[in-house]
Amino acid sequence: MSWFESLVLGLVQGLTEFLPVSSSAHLRLAAAFAGWHDPGAAFTAITQIGTEAAVLIYFRKDIGRILAAWSRSLTDKSMRHDPDARMGWLVIVGSIPIGLLGVTLKDQIEGPFRDLRITATMLVVVGVVIGIADRLAARDEEGGRHRAAKQRKELHDLNIKDGLIYGLCQAAALVPGVSRSGATISGGLFMGYRREAAARYSFLLAVPAVLASGLFELKDAVGSDDVSWGPTIFATIIAFVVGYVVIAWFMKWISTKSFMPFVWYRIALGIIIIVLVSVGVLSPHAAEPAH
Repeated sequence: MSWFESLVLGLVQGLTEFLPVSSSAHLRLAAAFAGWHDPGAAFTAITQIGTEAAVLIYFRKDIGRILAAWSRSLTDKSMRHDPDARMGWLVIVGSIPIGLLGVTLKDQIEGPFRDLRITATMLVVVGVVIGIADRLAARDEEGGRHRAAKQRKELHDLNIKDGLIYGLCQAAALVPGVSRSGATISGGLFMGYRREAAARYSFLLAVPAVLASGLFELKDAVGSDDVSWGPTIFATIIAFVVGYVVIAWFMKWISTKSFMPFVWYRIALGIIIIVLVSVGVLSPHAAEPAH
């Protein structure tokens, strides 16, 4: 992998990780359109450490408060009713599905799931799902001529059942094209949560899963020739800087704006990929990861 490739892919990772468009799909597509080797699942997982570092810094007050309350709840039973302690436990509960499926489906994630036909299909299908969820949320928030606006749930309403559903939505993002934020936020909207609440929990829920995945891949990559370390570290730093800016922008965006621009983008991109694969311009199968 060249330094220029790592710069481009780091920018792509940072720009797309927190938007509901699928960063893994865009890394795969950027390489395919440029005629580069597939950067591979290991590169994706390691660079995600950079974007999750951006989450840790942006939400540092929330995360610090949650960790402190959760730690106290381990020895003080009265603390288990504290909202921050409950959030800590619910993040753990929500991380179970992706942990189990990530280990079980590791070979599929690194192989068959990276087929561009699957990526394109997921871009379109999940785009439609996000659009429906967004429309339902807007209807509740705006009300209508013959109905009052409906109060949607906040994070303090989160329970174990909802946490597990969020976790299952996050696990679906193991397939490129789904989008971790798109799946979890739309899942939250279907369950009746406000946009900002759904996005905040989505970002918090991603921290243990993404860091664990990145560290797992890092452990396997150390001492092997499968990762170009200089460019990969450079891409991770770029992803961190760009990702932080994107989080700040996205959290402001969702407070007043619709997800529909992302929906139409996903559908259009998915259709374009299907056409290009069908006519032979793009190969559906990934080339060997660049070393």
